Amino acid sequence: MSTTPVIEVERLNLKYGDFHAVKDLSFEVRPGELYALLGTNGAGKTSTLETVEGHRVATSGTIRVFGRDPRDREAVRPRMGIMLQESGFSPDLTVRETVGLIGTLTRRTDSADRVIDVVDLTRKATTLVGQLSGGEKRRLDFATAIYGTPELIFLDEPTTGLDIQSRDHLWTAVDRMRENGTTVVLTTHYLEEAQQRADRVGLMHQGVFHHEGTVAELTRTLPAVIKFALETPAPAPPLPAVVEPDGSLRVETFELQKDLRLLLTWAEDHALDLRDLSAGPTRLDDVFRAIES
Repeated sequence: MSTTPVIEVERLNLKYGDFHAVKDLSFEVRPGELYALLGTNGAGKTSTLETVEGHRVATSGTIRVFGRDPRDREAVRPRMGIMLQESGFSPDLTVRETVGLIGTLTRRTDSADRVIDVVDLTRKATTLVGQLSGGEKRRLDFATAIYGTPELIFLDEPTTGLDIQSRDHLWTAVDRMRENGTTVVLTTHYLEEAQQRADRVGLMHQGVFHHEGTVAELTRTLPAVIKFALETPAPAPPLPAVVEPDGSLRVETFELQKDLRLLLTWAEDHALDLRDLSAGPTRLDDVFRAIES
């Protein structure tokens, strides 16, 4: 597999009048990876993606997709699949007609029925789009994005409105495409999906990256947490602890294994029961909250 980045963004700036939405943003997406571009509300991620997809003109900066300007639609668009939050398909076309139309517009070769089967809409193939449920429309959005197995797919809130089974089917399809080398750019408010699946994460706030790296690298920026409750009276714990509103104790640590062992040994030595004990590393949503606070 080529090591040349699929997407290269260098010092991207986007302004709307006096509002500076994206500020000197630089990042790259490597072949075959799943890159999650996440952000707080108004962070600029939608404007960034629209520019990378070729739908918006940058105020300044350089963007390359497959080494080309993304506005070079003839060269770039056939290699790119896009799943928008709302695609706005005609309600008067059937599912099969819609998939076939989008496939023709993207100039990729595939079978509409094959793609419809991948997203489990075969029974709805002759149903008008206007008669689909919200979840079925999201599956149709996904079907049009993966038609022709593009090399690069943008998934914008792909699982919003999907039930658990449909989410699993979507991610199974994405995994299969990634096994064949497809690169994926994901935006989602379901941070657990990014935590579980992203190779790297770019976390935006107010138009810039506050963090970029693997999930492990991002979560290491904050301490792990140990929580427990003690019956009173009890001796002071061996670690600095904060009393929560419910009376439980919270310990923050960058050495989770060492400090958890210390705490358990202390409890055993004093014959204490650590009630409701929980311990774990920082999660991606904790990093997200820390940026907003």
